[in-house]
Amino acid sequence: MSELIPINIVIGDRTYRIKTLAKDEEMIRRTLKTINDKIIEFKTQFGGKDMQDYIAMVMIWYATLANTDSNPILEKEVTDALLKMELAIDKAL
Repeated sequence: MSELIPINIVIGDRTYRIKTLAKDEEMIRRTLKTINDKIIEFKTQFGGKDMQDYIAMVMIWYATLANTDSNPILEKEVTDALLKMELAIDKAL
């Protein structure tokens, strides 16, 4: 059985500690980089919003991207990453 490793992730301006399989860490970090880069992009385009608004915009963008590409591998990666982040956020609350 594979061991879960703890990693710290940052989404927007918040840090979360999650556990993941070592083999998934790189994929999670790539996904987070994309998300955080898109947050910065939306912040420059839509001033005056709060971080929750930017995160919501990015999640809609990311989910739409996965659906329009019709790439099952990308869709699974995105779905898995979002599920892991959702679980980590739920545990942090």
